[in-house]
Amino acid sequence: MIIKGRAISKGVGKGEVLITKDSISFLGGVDPKTGIIIDKENEAFGKSIAGKVLVFPRGKGSTVGSYVILQLKKNGVAPVGMINIECETIVAVGAIIAEIPIVDKLEKNPFDILKNGMNIKINGNKGIVEY
Repeated sequence: MIIKGRAISKGVGKGEVLITKDSISFLGGVDPKTGIIIDKENEAFGKSIAGKVLVFPRGKGSTVGSYVILQLKKNGVAPVGMINIECETIVAVGAIIAEIPIVDKLEKNPFDILKNGMNIKINGNKGIVEY
């Protein structure tokens, strides 16, 4: 099945879904060396985003979060793609500079149709998600 959305950052990624209904602050919320979510208030606390398609509503926090996303990529522990309800500037810039595909504003709520562990494909060139 294909779901259309808005393309934010170009590229194509395939991987296992990791969902959190909590917003993510990459600065202080994700360890840039390991890719583990370290924000104890996040429902995905302790889980690794490395190699996953990370599904979360939106980012939050400092503009330095964009550079944390880039550092995740440089350290080989970045997600292979990201899906947001509505992407904000910090996550968009981070995904673009790190060359991680990201889409938002899907025609269906991703929290209703995607499940942790599903393997999906995200296409940031076309703004679509395939599952």
